[in-house]
Amino acid sequence: MPAMSGRTTSNLERRVAAAAEAVLARSSSVSTVDVLTGLGWLRARQLDEWRQGRLGHLEEALTARPDRLAAVRTALRRWAEDLNLLASEMPYASATRDRAPLRFTAGGDEAAERAYRTHWISPDLSEARRERLIERQSKAPDLIVSVPLKDWTCSSCHGTGDLLIPEDGVSTCLTCADLDHLVFLAAGDAALTRRAKKASGLSAVVMRLNRRRKRYERQGLLVEESALEEAEAQCLADEDVRERRRERDRERRADEDLELQERTAREIQKMFPGCPEERAAAIARHTGTRGSGRVGRSAAGRALDETAVRAAVVASVRHEDTDYDALLMSGVPRAEARERIREDVDRVLGRWRDSPAGGREVDRPGP
Repeated sequence: MPAMSGRTTSNLERRVAAAAEAVLARSSSVSTVDVLTGLGWLRARQLDEWRQGRLGHLEEALTARPDRLAAVRTALRRWAEDLNLLASEMPYASATRDRAPLRFTAGGDEAAERAYRTHWISPDLSEARRERLIERQSKAPDLIVSVPLKDWTCSSCHGTGDLLIPEDGVSTCLTCADLDHLVFLAAGDAALTRRAKKASGLSAVVMRLNRRRKRYERQGLLVEESALEEAEAQCLADEDVRERRRERDRERRADEDLELQERTAREIQKMFPGCPEERAAAIARHTGTRGSGRVGRSAAGRALDETAVRAAVVASVRHEDTDYDALLMSGVPRAEARERIREDVDRVLGRWRDSPAGGREVDRPGP
């Protein structure tokens, strides 16, 4: 943590610096609101309520004394200046129809308000990236519509509904807020949501308070019906493209599997010339099945490593040409069963290894 120009730092200043460093590393900029959140003085639910216009000012959500909040703002400014961070004052608008400026303090002290609005930006960013960051952070927030958790009454028409929008500290129904022409798009399809929002001249995010987690959670989006239809058409067209791509990928994987199995079969017959061609093909097909987890699907198996290929052949002989499975079914421990059939396996492998190409497969040993 960098020293603050040689000053003796208090515990609060060290905590502010630590919280600010974490945010700066993550976002390339940091503000007083970020630090208050990092200190644990400002909860996510309270921050959401302030942004939604439900609180008169931000400090209403804080229990710290005004002098402690002033100390945080001063510590952040000094820390940022020591690091030569760039100051940029950002607008804070509420997530309401009028996009009213948000207040931070009860009295509206201009110096304090300006300190809250100031974002400190990393000087390491290029001018283009800095401009994009400022543009993104200056963008007005999404309009918020809430799912009520209890009975409520519209402040204008005295009716009710499944959704409400907070305006000027009161609740308004979608009809009175001129939002009732919008249709609901549930969360879950990111591409559809992104396209519908882009095509809609007016949209609103639907949020619901999760009381157990004490935070607001996104439920979906309200958009114009024509925008939703346009977005659905685009996504359907994309789905056709994705399906064709998936089909090509399936064909490519199938071709890759067949090619791997053919190479594996050739390698088996190269190592064991006496192994019948159809048996070598069966072993390669079995060990190389996609998703089987068998040795043929391992990196060594795909590279036709001699040890891996031999392991595949041994496994086949063990199950197909010996009494190994019967021993296991009768309760013989695996290590003992393998030891009992070791000579039978070696006999088959020796026959395949020493016989000329195309030799006959030995008969299964008798009981």
